[in-house]
Amino acid sequence: MTRVLLISGSTLTGSLHTAALRTAARFAPQEINATLYEDLRDLPAFVPGETPRGVVAELRAMVDAADAVLFSTPEYAGSLPGSLKNLLDWLVDGGELGGKPAAWLSVVRPGVDEGARAGLEAVLDHGGARLLRPACIRLPLEMASIDAAGIITDGRLHVALQDMLETLVRALSEARPRPQPSWQAHSSVYPVVRRPDGSGGSPFGHASGQSAPKWLS
Repeated sequence: MTRVLLISGSTLTGSLHTAALRTAARFAPQEINATLYEDLRDLPAFVPGETPRGVVAELRAMVDAADAVLFSTPEYAGSLPGSLKNLLDWLVDGGELGGKPAAWLSVVRPGVDEGARAGLEAVLDHGGARLLRPACIRLPLEMASIDAAGIITDGRLHVALQDMLETLVRALSEARPRPQPSWQAHSSVYPVVRRPDGSGGSPFGHASGQSAPKWLS
């Protein structure tokens, strides 16, 4: 099970960005546990060096437990919303973004959120996160596509989210180190038997008449 934490940069009730991530949580593939973070408005202002407690400690624990983080944010005053920057400051300070795979979902037309997207990528890079660009998508949506339950009804988003999350899982799988075969991990305990001519023999003692395991033949 791949765990993805969904973080919206909007504190607006009825936000298009939050609705898109809520939809991602609702329609995530079965092998993905997608959770929407909902305490952005409750985070205290970042204080450097302060011991986190309450919602800050919970945020850090959620990010630490996630395999990846997916952001969707509006742009305010040409950059990131202050509330999202505050959240990111807590994470950068705590080191939770170090090596953490991340992606973004834009639900507005090009040119509307370039400052916010650039700001987000800059902070993620500063925090040591690993931006998975193949999993980042832009799909402009309309406010009218949000239903009474806060879910996006536009079928294009459902398809795009499916592709996006599957791409994210695939990128995570390719990035994970392959486990070392157990025989390779233990093969060094077998002595190398020298042939009469001085060349190296098999670590399984061919000189003594033992045969090599089938997986080496």
